[in-house]
Amino acid sequence: MSQTPKNPWESVAAPMQAMWTNAMQQYGKAMQTGGFGAPMPATEMMGMFQQMVPTLPNGPQVTFDTTKLQQLQQTYAQELSQLWLQGMVPPTIATDRRFASDEWQRQPMSGFAAALHLINTRMLMGMAEAMQTDAKTKARVTFAVEQWAAAAAPSNFLAFNPDAQKKAIETKGESIAKGMQNMLHDMRQGHVSMTDESKFEVGTNVATTEGAVVFENELFQLIEYKPLTEQVHERPFLFIPPCINKFYIMDLQPANSMVRYILEQGHHAFMVSWRNADASMGQVTWDDYVEQGAITAMKTVLEITKKPDLNVLGFCVGGTILSNALAVLAGRGEKLANSATFLTTLMDFTDTGVLDLFIDESFVRMREMQFGQGGLLPASDLSTTFSFLRPNDLVWNYVVGNYLKGETPPPFDLLYWNCDSTNLPGPMYSWYLRNMYLENNLIKPNKLEVCGQKLDLGKVDLPVYIYGSREDHIVPIEGAYASTQVLPGEKRFVMGASGHIAGVINPPAKKKRNYWTNDELPADVNDWLAGAQDNEGSWWPDWAGWLAQQGGPMVAAPKRYGSTKHKAIEPAPGRYVKAKASVV
Repeated sequence: MSQTPKNPWESVAAPMQAMWTNAMQQYGKAMQTGGFGAPMPATEMMGMFQQMVPTLPNGPQVTFDTTKLQQLQQTYAQELSQLWLQGMVPPTIATDRRFASDEWQRQPMSGFAAALHLINTRMLMGMAEAMQTDAKTKARVTFAVEQWAAAAAPSNFLAFNPDAQKKAIETKGESIAKGMQNMLHDMRQGHVSMTDESKFEVGTNVATTEGAVVFENELFQLIEYKPLTEQVHERPFLFIPPCINKFYIMDLQPANSMVRYILEQGHHAFMVSWRNADASMGQVTWDDYVEQGAITAMKTVLEITKKPDLNVLGFCVGGTILSNALAVLAGRGEKLANSATFLTTLMDFTDTGVLDLFIDESFVRMREMQFGQGGLLPASDLSTTFSFLRPNDLVWNYVVGNYLKGETPPPFDLLYWNCDSTNLPGPMYSWYLRNMYLENNLIKPNKLEVCGQKLDLGKVDLPVYIYGSREDHIVPIEGAYASTQVLPGEKRFVMGASGHIAGVINPPAKKKRNYWTNDELPADVNDWLAGAQDNEGSWWPDWAGWLAQQGGPMVAAPKRYGSTKHKAIEPAPGRYVKAKASVV
């Protein structure tokens, strides 16, 4: 059984150190000829590629399409020769934003190193494509190559980065000193800074929508928000956010708050604020999140409002928990929800995108040995994994800015939220891995038993609004759309532009991006796209129109929080959301 590092920075520093060491060895070789770098022989490139493969699970055997490999080697040799013959002439590298500044063109050594890196990367990616193996192994090798290429970029090293060198000269070395301070700061906090976290405080300038906590248990606090309209829809509305992140992604600042938007549309809104798991929650299970979390939250909202049913939204993992809760209730013959909204949610785990690279029997079994009987999955494990899914944007970009240039990243509420990570109970996490990601049991009628009930999503018969983001790397659009083929009721599917978070949090006032609609729901998402209409701006008004139809007639807004049984405990956003992930 592997041990969790005592210092959370180790989970970040270890892969960085390994990749940097490998990269420096390669570029050390490149500096041996003429001071500007020597092209790596094709045989050496092949050896380097093969060294990557045994590091992957099960050490797959590597064979290649010989025709493709020969073509690659010819192209590689031609590109190297051309680069070498250019001599002091600046190579074309500006198409890559890492090397886009004029300084890369002015510095021959840096420009050469960047061009050589791009050539080597194309060769390695081509070799991955030429592999003859199963699709998952090829995808894993491709991912390993992408990680190496991102880490080995000359922009990551002061010796090659002319922008960092220029700043060091202009500041008389202060940028280097500041960079060291930034690195020490990040080592202490356990993650690479993506924004100036000192500029934000939960409850002060994020998660500021007025409300009160009206219920709490060991898993969550229930927030009731103050209505912003004199009248509200009769049917209350409940948000169930992901438990692997904090709820205020939907309540960042007033201008981009989905919570505030819903209140402005005349809904009486409640929010589940999940507790950041600590040692006392080491035995909490998936069943607990469904029963003591989602179902309890729905029942409490109905007790407070004295209504027979509600409209409910689940976001990401919160949506998967909600789908389980609705299936449990259907099995019991209870119907608490009038409608459901699912944002970037997986129910059918057939297509999980890049995350599928990490999930196989050996990985899941290892996690079950670690956490199945108790313990916590550290927040740093999840945040590091998700960051390295987009290494150039979420890791190395900040390494260069923070450490090489000594810059402080600008304040950005979304990135502050992204760094405010949460631990997860081990038993819940390992069960989720096996039954959802590995075995895809949720879509198999009566296969799963949750909270004492066999689950059948075919019995979850209610109007649903399903949203997916076109460029989502966490919940691929294919996976989000697949829910339309699982649930039996009236359905509307909408696809928004951008990714997992930016696509969802797209307030109408900013008039950004676009979204696609199509009333038809064929089996294949590509067929849906072929007939879809492209609409400018945010998808929120489309959803608001649909939700208004589910809200019921307008009634006088409540004047007080809670009820006789459920009195206000503390002002929103409450204690739970302010708790930082403990080091485990």
